[in-house]
Amino acid sequence: MIVTVTPNPSIDRTIHIDRLVRGGLIRAGEATSEAAGKGLNVSRALVVQGVDTLAVVPVARETASMYLGLLADEVPLAAVSVAGAVRTNISLVEPDGTVTKVNEPGPQLENPDVDAILVAIASAPAASWIVGCGSLPPGAPVDFFARLSTLATTDRRIAVDSSGAALAEAAAAGVALIKPNVDELAAIVGRDLETLGDAIDAAQSLLGRGVGAILVSLGADGAILVDGSGGATHAEARIDDVANSVGAGDALLAGFLASGADAAALPKAIAWSIAAVRSPVTRMRPVGDADRAAVVVHDHPDPNRRLPR
Repeated sequence: MIVTVTPNPSIDRTIHIDRLVRGGLIRAGEATSEAAGKGLNVSRALVVQGVDTLAVVPVARETASMYLGLLADEVPLAAVSVAGAVRTNISLVEPDGTVTKVNEPGPQLENPDVDAILVAIASAPAASWIVGCGSLPPGAPVDFFARLSTLATTDRRIAVDSSGAALAEAAAAGVALIKPNVDELAAIVGRDLETLGDAIDAAQSLLGRGVGAILVSLGADGAILVDGSGGATHAEARIDDVANSVGAGDALLAGFLASGADAAALPKAIAWSIAAVRSPVTRMRPVGDADRAAVVVHDHPDPNRRLPR
């Protein structure tokens, strides 16, 4: 069982357009709405692949029926009722796969709401992983994800996929895994990262601060894993049929945790991510043989390779 935590869920509105024109009139093509949020997206990917999961989600009362209606029991849910309305995140998708996102801040959380979410997490069935994902809504304490570390046991580990101070606090608390992108990793270590070698060195410095492992997502260049084994692994997949990159990082994390959360899990996680980017909406399709076949593993990453920008 993998328990996900999404303190700031959303309704994801995906709108396909011919071209983004700043200041102009854009006529939309196909448009869809989904109940979403990074932790929920992780759970959704796990459900697609037949992995047991539970998503802990605060559900804003003003929009609860809409949100739960969109979810349609797709993911096992532990809902915590809070005031306000769920945020809407808009993704404008161009034919070449370029995505422009506009994310709202989310409803205000009060201290009792935060306590209720933490209680729901602690009350969840026995889990191998508790995964805190996404941004924090207004009112949530910056150490929200760091507090999850108190729930860790020898059989239950904590992973965090967030950004900024919330991710830095989780890293300082010594969680078992963090999943930053390059910019988020650079922010934690306080320096620019230009090459794979820079990213590996930065991740290794976090091992010295107590983090168990760092899975760094590199966008189209795949991901690198740095853990206590003493080295780093890089895996990637070059494809030319990207449909929608939204949710790719969530699928990467889901696949990594479901596949053992070690170096051997990295290529499987990349395959999950490829299945996600080949899916037209946030809900990924099942991983197929073509996704697995596209993955290339570099056991000895090129330290001079430039990072994507």
